[in-house]
Amino acid sequence: MDYQSLKLGERELGTGAKPLVIAEVAQAHDGSLGLAHSYIDAAASAGADAVKFQTHIAAAESTRDEQFRVPFSYEDATRYDYWRRMEFTPEQWAGLAEHCAKAGVIFLSSPFSVQAAELLEGLGMVAWKLASGELDHEPLLEFMAATQKPAIISSGMSGWEELGRVVGFFRKRGCPVALMQCTTAYPAPLEQAGLDNIGLMKERFAAPAGLSDHSGTIFPAMAALARGADLVEVHLVFDKAMFGPDAKASLTPAELTTLCQGRDAVVAMRATVDKDTVAAEKAELRSLFGRSLAPVKDLPAGHVLEADDLILKKPGGGIPWEQLGSLLGRRLARPAPAERLLRPEDIED
Repeated sequence: MDYQSLKLGERELGTGAKPLVIAEVAQAHDGSLGLAHSYIDAAASAGADAVKFQTHIAAAESTRDEQFRVPFSYEDATRYDYWRRMEFTPEQWAGLAEHCAKAGVIFLSSPFSVQAAELLEGLGMVAWKLASGELDHEPLLEFMAATQKPAIISSGMSGWEELGRVVGFFRKRGCPVALMQCTTAYPAPLEQAGLDNIGLMKERFAAPAGLSDHSGTIFPAMAALARGADLVEVHLVFDKAMFGPDAKASLTPAELTTLCQGRDAVVAMRATVDKDTVAAEKAELRSLFGRSLAPVKDLPAGHVLEADDLILKKPGGGIPWEQLGSLLGRRLARPAPAERLLRPEDIED
């Protein structure tokens, strides 16, 4: 299978392109539009390339039968109530998308219903982010694929067979894909990061692959970048003591800044370094740090050189070790002190 790169607007993923850093806000805004806008500025200032939200429309996604996986809310009786509180109007979503454009970051949001996807499609979002729990949501997949936009697929709840099915589904409809290794745990233990799966995804699907991390530390994402990930996604929160289900699994703006700086360092370190070119450029230093033949002790004029008379000492640029054999049995034309290198003019013709 030929490798298929992926473009998000002007940004390309894969084929050695600069890895993409996605800052996921998710529900960290806790229903506050102002806070959601603040996260865009924080992510952009930290150096992230994209800001990702989650678009929930309670009536289209949930019912009052949906209970919390882990009770955390002081004000929402059910998940339905929580999703209601997390909703923004279409006009407010448009404002968030516009803010992202002005801040120079890509606007992304995971839809959790067809209605949410329709809303986001109306905003001209450049790619779909398919959440781990939505891979069997056929109507949603059909809507996404019909747009022929790229799909970034999280794999937190899927095995290889299901991933292969979803990748094939999108590709048959002309949609490029990227895969994300993901561990659905909040926070996710480091030993469950599964970084080896990133390389396996690249091999199996010939597509860009990366990590969607919920560890609450920079280490998995940094390691993934060092191992060649094409993209990484981390949750963002202003403070890990804040209210919300993802706070402890998120990075602070300072940590996100460090991650983005690390990404840039990884890119710089990928540069090809030709050893022959370096050797030529460092010839002067090599001479300075190199070694040449020197007398072991002060040798008088007329002395016949033996192997034990000579040793290698700094600097380079004098008589090299390779010429030792040609000097043995030769007579000194003048005294050769041990405090300096042996010189060609020290040797009789």
